[in-house]
Amino acid sequence: MHIRAARAEELPRLQEIEVSAGAVFRDIGMPEIADDPPLSLDLLAAYQRSGRAWVAVGADDVPAGYAVLDVVDDRIHVAQLSVHADHARRGVGSMLLDRLGELALAAGLPALSLITFRQVPWNAPYYQRLGFRELSTEELGPGLAYLLATEAEHGFDLEQRVCMLRPAS
Repeated sequence: MHIRAARAEELPRLQEIEVSAGAVFRDIGMPEIADDPPLSLDLLAAYQRSGRAWVAVGADDVPAGYAVLDVVDDRIHVAQLSVHADHARRGVGSMLLDRLGELALAAGLPALSLITFRQVPWNAPYYQRLGFRELSTEELGPGLAYLLATEAEHGFDLEQRVCMLRPAS
């Protein structure tokens, strides 16, 4: 498995990956997350054209996972990270995050940030094992605070959400 920039023709596959990755939320009583549509092709295309979409591919060169990023509060922000269920629990997400960390260092940015579910085992507890830590409200920059407010406007319970940070490496 290796990480490379996403290609335009792979964008529908990225949507398939996100749907597959999201389906497991149904198993823990969160069907609304499982039923949430994937990122639109237009949004994925914008990420891809600007070099902010990365894929994990195996020997067949077919994406098994992907990540898209933004720069928020002078950090690489992981806007979406998804691994197809057929490739889950094999280190694919960790490899993608490591590549984003390398990109952050190359850009002179000190850290990676993300927003995730606090109690979902493959969310905050997983990211914590990979070196992320929870940010307190006082540590949030204006960009992350805005993203959290946007999530609240879209119906997310902010008690279930957490902002996390990991030094770039």
